[in-house]
Amino acid sequence: TVGELVSVLLSNAYVLAGLLLFILLIFGGFGLIMGAGGGDPQKAEQGKKAVTAAVAGFQIIFLSYWIMKIIETITGVQILNPKLF
Repeated sequence: TVGELVSVLLSNAYVLAGLLLFILLIFGGFGLIMGAGGGDPQKAEQGKKAVTAAVAGFQIIFLSYWIMKIIETITGVQILNPKLF
């Protein structure tokens, strides 16, 4: 059904967002370390921006997940796991 499709897509979107967050943090941190160690402030700033963007993205993902859980609690409808009806 449409509800199951949306549930599967949302669950996979959260997993994909988590993987992208991890990758962005790793590359941003690596760029920050390499830029600071090599004396290149431009690379260090670029790494800092990547890490900042990753943290902001994490906050958005975290808040959206908990908003979804609050909606599930208020309505009683399982959005992220429709098999539990």
